[in-house]
Amino acid sequence: MDLPPQIPIRPLVRPVSTVVRPPGSKSFTNRALVTAALAAGVTRLHDPLVADDTAAMLTGLRGFGISIDDNDDPWLVLGSGGDLIAPSEPVDAGMSGTTARFLIAVGALARGGSVTITGRGRMLIRPQEELIAALTAAGVEVKADHGHLPITISGGGGLLGGTIPIDPSRSSQFVTALLLVAPLAERTVELVLSGPAVSRPYLISTMEVMAAFGAEVEDCGERFVVKPTGYRATHYFIEADASAAAYPLVAAAITGGSVGVEGIPASSTQPDLALVKVLESMGCTVRRMTHRLDLVGPPTLRPVDVDMNDAPDAVLALAVACVFADGKSRIRNVGNLRLKESDRLSGLKTEIRRLGGFAEVEGDDLFVGPGDLRGAVVRTYDDHRMAMSMALIGLRVPGVFIEQPEVVTKTWPGYFKMLARL
Repeated sequence: MDLPPQIPIRPLVRPVSTVVRPPGSKSFTNRALVTAALAAGVTRLHDPLVADDTAAMLTGLRGFGISIDDNDDPWLVLGSGGDLIAPSEPVDAGMSGTTARFLIAVGALARGGSVTITGRGRMLIRPQEELIAALTAAGVEVKADHGHLPITISGGGGLLGGTIPIDPSRSSQFVTALLLVAPLAERTVELVLSGPAVSRPYLISTMEVMAAFGAEVEDCGERFVVKPTGYRATHYFIEADASAAAYPLVAAAITGGSVGVEGIPASSTQPDLALVKVLESMGCTVRRMTHRLDLVGPPTLRPVDVDMNDAPDAVLALAVACVFADGKSRIRNVGNLRLKESDRLSGLKTEIRRLGGFAEVEGDDLFVGPGDLRGAVVRTYDDHRMAMSMALIGLRVPGVFIEQPEVVTKTWPGYFKMLARL
């Protein structure tokens, strides 16, 4: 996508009234790509996300010798049955956390040499120590520079299994990475969590994908038990991304308009759907259907006091809704936002203030409220969710420009076209 260094956001002349189908879920696409690559046989992945993060996963898996045809929908993945070849070159995960962490664990299964996973930008300083420690406890040789990428794994072609302790306090992706490879171990794997997992609902999504490919996973609260069943190929349908849906939903909420979001089933386990209940508490009207969600914004949004630890990716869109509420809101327990593609707590505070809103950070809590809103050029910190969320303010406030608009290609290449259609 070819975009200028900054783009203006055109304010709406009337409330939003539209139907949107967000792109496929990044979380489900990358989880399904890994399980399909480890399965025996040909898997068809329907409605996948085509974006930078999934392109990084495609490239990484091909480095392990996996054949993937992504020319058309569905993508065809010729699974390895767990027989992976160590890549001859370092695997570049780009700026994709799921790609880096999942492929670090996949590297433990590869034969024929060591595997090096690297990345770019903040991915080189994002934490990996907990995953390294868990793999080391599982008997895998791992070398890293102070707990960060690049990381070299010498797995020797498989996991033995048994009890593996892991610290999930900074990211549930560490747990997901081990869960995804556990069915390929020689014997049953028991993952023992040392404490509460941040963003724990993502682990439910992980188990859902694994089960679709024939894995047997038991959630015992502080531990997960995974049988050595391997995976079997299947047809897998990827639902629309709830994290992406947050933006059109908030667009309707802040304009008193209406939006229909298609492609997310009523039974979805995506954590960021927690935003819908929060928007209801702010005064929005919601109607849930089998494969569609409708939201109508109220004349005035109410402030909220809510814990968003389980749905951190939705916090940025929620913060924008709070800017237009009729009082100050408190978004609790979101310190993990400091460890994302940017320091999102700092970024939200700075950019909401730049646009005239109220924003403060106290410990791990974010306070947001209305103010004398004005136009400005918004920094995005090379972070797709900063760009997408701050652009929503421009739907109500003239003179908002977004720097680095191309960062949205990470998860929604057509995002600004969607906004223009509003």
